[in-house]
Amino acid sequence: MADPKFSRRSMLLATGAALMAPAVARAQTPDSWNLAFPQNEPVIRDQQPVRRNVSSFKTRNWQDHFDRLGDGAILADISSRAVHYWGPDGQTYRLYPSSVPMTDEMTRRGRTSIVRKTTGPTWTPTENMRQRDPSLPVFMPAGPGNPLGTHALYLTWPAYLIHGTHDTRKIGRQSSSGCIGLYNPHIEELYGMVQIGTQVLLL
Repeated sequence: MADPKFSRRSMLLATGAALMAPAVARAQTPDSWNLAFPQNEPVIRDQQPVRRNVSSFKTRNWQDHFDRLGDGAILADISSRAVHYWGPDGQTYRLYPSSVPMTDEMTRRGRTSIVRKTTGPTWTPTENMRQRDPSLPVFMPAGPGNPLGTHALYLTWPAYLIHGTHDTRKIGRQSSSGCIGLYNPHIEELYGMVQIGTQVLLL
């Protein structure tokens, strides 16, 4: 029979080691982890912190929003901060988290379509953007600092796009000046599937 004292001592040592493990892991966490998940992230544009509502991020049926699929369909659900895509084959479906406009005044809702696709988009801030923030450049070439990310889908509405972002903190937030933003890998995937003429509904 095992020595009861020895068994209790072993159990206490094992428990202590388990409790210390998270602290050791944190101490050994590389700086890149802290960059990806900042502990003291500033609130973007003085917005209230986002309330994460997993129940609102759910699949939808295209028939609830479109009469037909045609060349495909995109639903940008501003309330749940999600983008839905249905392909023209009726089988392809994607659901992506997104950023949305900062205020209702900047938000445009309704039906539009994709009129242009660009890889490595350049950015020209609108006059209103530069009035709100005079530090913005007149023009920004494609690259890591460009707020349109790696790919952009242009709508029939001037200055309204669905695009990527290099600032991943913006996804899931009210953080744009009117556009719908996606993670760069997501916009790249969507870009590859979307056709010119794809119908879009901002809801």
